[in-house]
Amino acid sequence: MNYIGSKYKLSSFLKKTITDVLGCDLSQKVFCDLFAGTGIVGRSFKNDVKQIISNDREAYSFVLNKHYIENCETIAEQDALIEELNALEPIDTGFIYTHYCIGSQSGRRYFSDENGQKIDAIRTQIEVWKTTGTINDAAYYFLIASLIESADKIANTASIYGSFLKELKKPAARKLVLTPADYELGVSSHVVYQKDANVLIKEIEGDILYLDPPYNHRDYGANYHLLNTIALYDTFTPEGISGLRAYQKSSYCKKKEVFRAFEELIKHARFSSIFLSYNDEGLMNAIDIRKIMSKYGRYHLEKKAYRRFKADKTENRNHKADTTYEYLHILEKAY
Repeated sequence: MNYIGSKYKLSSFLKKTITDVLGCDLSQKVFCDLFAGTGIVGRSFKNDVKQIISNDREAYSFVLNKHYIENCETIAEQDALIEELNALEPIDTGFIYTHYCIGSQSGRRYFSDENGQKIDAIRTQIEVWKTTGTINDAAYYFLIASLIESADKIANTASIYGSFLKELKKPAARKLVLTPADYELGVSSHVVYQKDANVLIKEIEGDILYLDPPYNHRDYGANYHLLNTIALYDTFTPEGISGLRAYQKSSYCKKKEVFRAFEELIKHARFSSIFLSYNDEGLMNAIDIRKIMSKYGRYHLEKKAYRRFKADKTENRNHKADTTYEYLHILEKAY
């Protein structure tokens, strides 16, 4: 997925730095990815550690990580399930078509009419199978994860769902094809949560704590609200031209709250090694972060240049450079 803050291109840098600090053998370590997003970092460590603890407040993230991180079994009749869902006829009474496609007179064009109707047909059938016991939890999250990723590929947006494009772009005009979300099997001890990070941190403990909180005022609950709606498939009244669902803005997206929230998180963390990924254009600067983390143990910093994320060709047009720095703040905590 083309995802703001994705660590896909930085995963090798993160893994090398973490193993440089802790050694190559992490087989007895508990690794926590507290702001997991699409789960890229947790997935890269899934078969290297004793346990992954994955967490994110967003429903789409919970689904993706339930599949990619927690799943430890082969999905029975996987290909047959995907084939049956792809063969479904579109329906014109579903929630996505009714509220997010232009043909329903919603005023919104997040998907083509046909694709919106197909998303509804697939998501409705998945829920029927789950309710009737036709599929188990592993298959349920596998199928919804597959739908989220497949729908994202044909969404009529500039990568995020804060707004839609007026005309269908070429990828959005293609027909939705449900593609299976590939995954690696792992040990059965991995666990996934959907909680506020500052609440969960008081309930867990381990060896490696990886933090990748939002950097700025743009909240993921707004940027990816439609993926949350596909994940939950509940009923609500979409708000405004963007069709937002209600969401709670993270303290990490608020300048007046981010420092308190961050220090509280570090203070209560029962992990010996803490790694914080943070952009050099975030609400907290490197000096602020160092001051907070240094209170709780030995601190040092690594950084890497990388290409800036662009939602579309005009995104960040006021910036002079296409590169930015990812800072990895490292704390060996004494607790």
